[in-house]
Amino acid sequence: MTTLKKNPSTSLCTHTLTSLSYGNANLVEDLMGRTTFTEVMLMQILGRKPRQVDIRITDVVLVVLMEHGLTPSAIATRLIYMSAPENLQGAVSAGLLAVGSSFVGTMENCSRLLDRIIAAPDAYAEALEIARKYKALKSPVPGFGHHLHKPVDPRAYKLLELGRAEPELQGIRIRALETLSSAVDEVAGRAITINATGAVAALLGEIEVPTALMRGFAVISRAAGLVAHIMEEQRDPSGRFIWETVEHAIPFVSPDSAMEA
Repeated sequence: MTTLKKNPSTSLCTHTLTSLSYGNANLVEDLMGRTTFTEVMLMQILGRKPRQVDIRITDVVLVVLMEHGLTPSAIATRLIYMSAPENLQGAVSAGLLAVGSSFVGTMENCSRLLDRIIAAPDAYAEALEIARKYKALKSPVPGFGHHLHKPVDPRAYKLLELGRAEPELQGIRIRALETLSSAVDEVAGRAITINATGAVAALLGEIEVPTALMRGFAVISRAAGLVAHIMEEQRDPSGRFIWETVEHAIPFVSPDSAMEA
């Protein structure tokens, strides 16, 4: 017997000939001129009316993730814009493809560890197991360490300070991150900084952003930063310089020499 599948539906948006609604809110009458982008974004993503604390936390997270200099995502955007200046959106999308498990989007990886710690009967034992596993793999624990910011990542500690100051937040995920930090330090035998994406994982979790959606906030934020890189590329181009620098810095080696090496 064949089971009929329910037809898919959407609750995000609908329109008529004379109106357009986001959820139950009329775009023109209820939202335009009355709400901020962040508020509407959270309403759409979380499926509920955001609290003021949700908006404050989201805004600070978006500011932190927007820019970090000439990182791989920004370099990709500048090079693609140099090659195809008529395709601004293509250049931005190229940079967004670099938001992943190594750069920018690592809050998702850290949040999965926090999920484990919160669910465990013994939070610290679980945190120690995580820290030991990553040490055995000779890999940094997601959300910890930074190649530039030492001994601490100032962004992370400011984020956590702001989170702790919000009485409406339960603090469960912040405490889970602190537990993991203690375990990471114990296993390493020295202090390892919490980085910005680790703090972001805790704060987004505190406002009920699901782990599997967290990387999306990095995409939203970084898109704005990449548009700024294109603005600078238009005014003071660096794409060709990057290309020529790489071309001169990486010498050609014949296949035979490479095989011998």
